[in-house]
Amino acid sequence: MSAAADGGCRPPSRRIIGIETEYGITCASTTGGAAPLDADHAARELFAPVIAAHRSSNVFTRGGARLYLDVGSHPEFATAECDRLADLLAQDRAGELTMADLAARANARLESAGVPGRIHLLKNNLDAEGSGFGCHENYLVHRRGDFWSDARTLVPHLVTRQILVGAGHVLPADPVTGAPARYVFSQRADQMHDAVSSATTRTRPLINTRDEPHADAELYRRMHVIVGDSNIAQGSTLLKAGAMDLLLDYLESGGNLADLELAEPMRAIRDTCHDLSGTALLERKDGRSITALDLQGEHLARVRAHAHAELDLSPLQSAVLDLWERGLEALRAQDPGAVDTELDWAAKHQLLTRYAERAGTGLDDPRVTRLALAYHDVSPEEGLRARLEAAGMLRRYLDDDVCRAAMSTPPATTRAALRGAAIGLAQDLRADLAADWVNLRLDAGSGGQEVPAIALRDPFATWDERVDKLMSALNAMRRQSADVLREAPL
Repeated sequence: MSAAADGGCRPPSRRIIGIETEYGITCASTTGGAAPLDADHAARELFAPVIAAHRSSNVFTRGGARLYLDVGSHPEFATAECDRLADLLAQDRAGELTMADLAARANARLESAGVPGRIHLLKNNLDAEGSGFGCHENYLVHRRGDFWSDARTLVPHLVTRQILVGAGHVLPADPVTGAPARYVFSQRADQMHDAVSSATTRTRPLINTRDEPHADAELYRRMHVIVGDSNIAQGSTLLKAGAMDLLLDYLESGGNLADLELAEPMRAIRDTCHDLSGTALLERKDGRSITALDLQGEHLARVRAHAHAELDLSPLQSAVLDLWERGLEALRAQDPGAVDTELDWAAKHQLLTRYAERAGTGLDDPRVTRLALAYHDVSPEEGLRARLEAAGMLRRYLDDDVCRAAMSTPPATTRAALRGAAIGLAQDLRADLAADWVNLRLDAGSGGQEVPAIALRDPFATWDERVDKLMSALNAMRRQSADVLREAPL
């Protein structure tokens, strides 16, 4: 519940939210020698059963998600369309479980073939050579002329939210200045080059302007956020997506963040990343200065006032505001332990610094590096997440059984329910159903009755007469196959 419970409040506007996560992949030797597979061959091995089943490395799942190999041999999982935070958390974790299952199957095949290596999938943002890969967020917004003015006013939030939802990173020692290795908020911050741009790889922006809504383009557009870290802690994912959702509701209701714009966002994002106190001064466009802590505090205050006056929040949306406030309080007190079961940067900070203290070593010790990688490894055998959660050292907002169910069960309140049901039935029947975010098309060669291609342009629709006809056609194929089997001679 929000603070305002007088009956005149409304829920925040329904919004489609999705997260795309690129995973790092490596194949480590089990005998201490050279890696038996490079990243490209490891990725092919990982996706071998996907390609065998679908004749493609780019597929949509029963759970409504997209699973594919991205440029640079990065396995990628894009969640189904979600309009509830619980579904988003479940879908994001379903991606980890999907990748872990693929890795386990690949490693079993490697062992059976006598290949001395194990594939590891890392939910992080940097490989050993310093090359970056991303975690992108998508927020559906109503198409309106002043959208990009509002989007640009969100840049200061994206610059400074890393003090709450950054995944933490050990910055290597600087051989030029002699500065030792040190802990910073984010792996992603130093990789960004622009505030708002149509580019994605050449000059990575915080917000990508590509107009690709995957919905009715006359009604909607998509805000594509590229700057986020890949998160392990469910609390970080909850706060990252939930805060942006509430900020968008604030702006769409007439709120204004223009007075908080920064003079040099790209300088500010690096200064913020490297200052664990959160108190580095950032120059504003109006000539005044503000700290990352105070800037985030101002965003929180405006969203909280908006929620108090207008909104009836769900329990998870209320948890967003609570964690936002407690995260800032922990930084002001320089007490990461206050949120180290909920926010990645704090959890990993405690884990790595305590280990380094016990071992009497620096943060650049190879053992610390291996521990940091284990934090991001999604394998239950090699990764730390499951063990930390089981020990109460990382908070679970959703149990793993709920998240595992999301691997095959799409969110019930969005278009993903239609796509997932059609894909599931088609897979059971081995029918050729082509699917993307919007379209469904049953191959005429699959047998049964002809069904026209379907374009699902309303991402909130959970029923469509055309999909009913498609499902009927698929069920007719099932009955036809059963009749053929009954009539076949013994």
